[in-house]
Amino acid sequence: MADGHALVLGGGGVAGIAWMTGLLAGLADAGSDISGADRVIGTSAGATVAAQLGSGLSLDELFARQVDPALQSRELMAVINWERFAADLQPYLDGAGAMDEMLRGFGRFALDADTVQEHERRAVIESRLPSLDWPLTPTSLIAVDCTSGELAAFEASSGVSLVDAVAASCAVPGIWPPVTIAGRRYMDGGVRSGDNADVAAGSQRIIVVSPLGMDSPLPSPLPLRETLTALKDGGASVTVISPDEASVAAIGTNPLDPATRVPAAMAGRAQGRTGLPPAF
Repeated sequence: MADGHALVLGGGGVAGIAWMTGLLAGLADAGSDISGADRVIGTSAGATVAAQLGSGLSLDELFARQVDPALQSRELMAVINWERFAADLQPYLDGAGAMDEMLRGFGRFALDADTVQEHERRAVIESRLPSLDWPLTPTSLIAVDCTSGELAAFEASSGVSLVDAVAASCAVPGIWPPVTIAGRRYMDGGVRSGDNADVAAGSQRIIVVSPLGMDSPLPSPLPLRETLTALKDGGASVTVISPDEASVAAIGTNPLDPATRVPAAMAGRAQGRTGLPPAF
């Protein structure tokens, strides 16, 4: 097993970005700064936070970008109703057995959806990033190929721009357009797993920051509980942080609403100041 500390940042919309940013700042306030990991793995909202951590800005500066309206990124309003989402998706998953079949179903759903134009969404992603350079810390941003259903772990060595990698990882099927990279179309890595913590296998210590927690409302072929068990069985020390009661209330029922940023960030910072939970 390799040594080292992996930080896994999961999906959860703009509210998840804000909550994770606040949480990381709060943990640092409490003397438990976990942002200096040896490796960072980001999915969806977590891909945004992973990119921001590598921008050179301090946690306090990143927190300010969530709570100060003058510093906030430009976002498009979107609404996700989990029950309707599941109902619209189900016809694409009917008959799917193996993970790759399920993910190809997600891909068809993503490609069929009527969304904003790709360039509009890309501009939003770019506005979130204080730096367009890949982080110096080894960073993997997780997306899924819409056609093949294969996992794509974009890294600095992949030859893909940071904006495109983050946009692909954040392309929620049915909400945002798949992202075109080298002629392929990619969607949100959260369709495979809300956190993709299995990608951290081989690290001795793994901290998973999961806005959606153990009971993600998004159908997943790779539930977090199963992944954590496998990582622990492999010898890793695993810590999971998900929103506490106050953070859940601040995030609300629509994590894609930009109005959630201030309350989610504030609740995340308050939660972080209570310190790290025990390892799994």
